[in-house]
Amino acid sequence: MEDSLLWKDELHEECGVAGCFGVEQAAFPVYQALMCLQHRGQQGCGIAAIDSDGTIRLHKHAGLVKEVFGEQELTALPGTASIGHVRYPTTEVGGAENLQPFKMTGKTGTFALAHNGNIVNADILRRRVEMLGHLLVSTSDSELFSLLVGIGSKGWTENILSAVHQLDGAFSTVILTPDALYACRDRYGLRPLTIGRLGNGYVVASETCALHFIGATILRDVEPGELIRIDKDGITSYRYSASEGGRMCSMEYIYFARPDSDIEGCGVHSFRKKSGALLWAEHPTEADLVMCVPESGMSAAIGYAEAGNIPLEMGLLKNMYVARTFIQPSQHLRDLGVRMKLSPVPSIVRGKRVVVIDDSIVRGTTSRQIVQLLRSAGASEIHMRIASPIYAWPCFYGIDTGTRDQLIGARLDQEAIRAYLGADSLHYLSVEALSEAAGGRKLCTACFDGQYPTDLYGHEDS
Repeated sequence: MEDSLLWKDELHEECGVAGCFGVEQAAFPVYQALMCLQHRGQQGCGIAAIDSDGTIRLHKHAGLVKEVFGEQELTALPGTASIGHVRYPTTEVGGAENLQPFKMTGKTGTFALAHNGNIVNADILRRRVEMLGHLLVSTSDSELFSLLVGIGSKGWTENILSAVHQLDGAFSTVILTPDALYACRDRYGLRPLTIGRLGNGYVVASETCALHFIGATILRDVEPGELIRIDKDGITSYRYSASEGGRMCSMEYIYFARPDSDIEGCGVHSFRKKSGALLWAEHPTEADLVMCVPESGMSAAIGYAEAGNIPLEMGLLKNMYVARTFIQPSQHLRDLGVRMKLSPVPSIVRGKRVVVIDDSIVRGTTSRQIVQLLRSAGASEIHMRIASPIYAWPCFYGIDTGTRDQLIGARLDQEAIRAYLGADSLHYLSVEALSEAAGGRKLCTACFDGQYPTDLYGHEDS
């Protein structure tokens, strides 16, 4: 197998966002929200806040939220309105210049913007604004989004509406202006964004777990194709585009979101547990125990074990003190990274027929090493059950999956994948069962079936 398949075997989403309006020292609840969204981005983070005289202050840096922000940094961000962002880079593009929020001064004034998702027509728009003489200093879609807002010469709402009308792709965005907090989602609803009430003010965040943590009361989701303005008079809604019926990214349910979050009214843990039960219904297995690949496979493993009346055991332990590994310079270090993070429990798996539940297989290298670890620990049979369909198509909406030749599901059929992993059997959840687990909600399943909800503007040829 080519080395391009081996360099990394984890999915990374680019970011999470939060915003707060009408709350004293608003940067503090935004900081707390970002702590809850840390799983959505670990490369860097930032917070912008606007003080009583209308000055927007910004602090952002590479690192985890708790490393970048302490009491001193937060106290230096006074004001009753604030936005924040956590970020993962794409596979090839990082750098401090891409950290968010972006602060920009345009024709209408100074504002800050933070964005979760990916704009698929960004190259076209970038060329357009460069031809108009505007300079972009980063490779971020979010800076482009900011520039489109900044070049508007009308009021803030009109400028933002003009910008979002030009965008295609995925965006859940928060924008801080001198007198309001704006939040919007793309017309497909590919990324989540939820509104909550906090005291006499409001808060928005990528996941409900962040709102619960800071003590907010959940109000509703920002709708696909909706822009909301939050100011001293409350919430005003603008429908800038007809909804495309909702196409929430299926991987938000399967992998990215925390299990204590709700996405569009569906509990993530409940979705994953139902997926596990449906996985049993589609692919029952004679086995002595069920175990998960910690920790995103746990909810599905519970559902599978309960449906099959098979004991659920802890056959793999995760070392919580080993940070996520990025690109390692050699295959030896890549292999060592998995062994440092996951350890089999020989007394549990020795001589046993084991069902291993995982949320997905992307490049296959981690799954292969897990099978090898369990074999070395004495498992007699290893049956891999994946709580999602075969991942065979890259994402262009904000998930780092590279190109098709980096995805094992695009290169090999199911039997060949099983042989590569070294498992005794391998089965995946069907797309139909995935929809059933979501209660019939429409999902974006492009990474499984190649049916993208937008034009790809040539990305499919890259």
